[in-house]
Amino acid sequence: MRGEDRTSGALFSYIDVEARIAANHPLREMRRLADATLAELDARFSALYERIGRPSTQPERLLRASLLQLLYSIRSERQLVERLEFDMLFRWFVGLSLDEKVFNASTFSKNRDRLLTHEIAQEFLSSLIGLPEVKRLMSAEHFSVDGTMLKAWASMKSFRPKGAPDGGPGNGPPQVAASLGYATISQRLRKRIEEGFGWGKAVAGLMQVKVRGLAKVRAVFVFVMAAYNIVRLPKLLAPRSEARPAT
Repeated sequence: MRGEDRTSGALFSYIDVEARIAANHPLREMRRLADATLAELDARFSALYERIGRPSTQPERLLRASLLQLLYSIRSERQLVERLEFDMLFRWFVGLSLDEKVFNASTFSKNRDRLLTHEIAQEFLSSLIGLPEVKRLMSAEHFSVDGTMLKAWASMKSFRPKGAPDGGPGNGPPQVAASLGYATISQRLRKRIEEGFGWGKAVAGLMQVKVRGLAKVRAVFVFVMAAYNIVRLPKLLAPRSEARPAT
């Protein structure tokens, strides 16, 4: 029997958004890590807001929404809010029920100087890597330092000539370049660092930053690196029997 193509929706709905998200969906583990990290910052968030007055948009929701924007390569906060209006997966990740009204895109601009700052981004990243299950993956035996160039959101008129920099390009001080750790570890593991920069530029929108000023650019960059870690950690934390081979 052919089903009827009904175009009018039902008056009432009893959808449980939690039940609609697949148990093995990658965002489940990412949200768990994000929630655990945000819980560590609860006292920090409380210090940013007054105790009286009209309740504002929850900082946890704004940061989860910002993570979604990076993970799904959404160009603007206006497009992100539009996606939140109809996407159940996005609503679930942010913490919005189907009946709740989505905050305005201008909320991000209003909170950029208070919440979406370099300090909060750094604390978010530090809390993430400080989680007990994540901390055991860390090692103090060696560290590598690298840098990447980001295309600034600036006009040609804003550029000013600078004096010649001290020294020239290279691989660092001669004593570092000649060290055993640099030759056998840093150079061999450099690809891992470059993959993070590549993900940030190709997926998270760092090919050209959308904010102006070094402080805001630093905040965006650290948030992107935190998002990259949240993407990678589920595979690193998975039991060996469940971990999929790299492709």
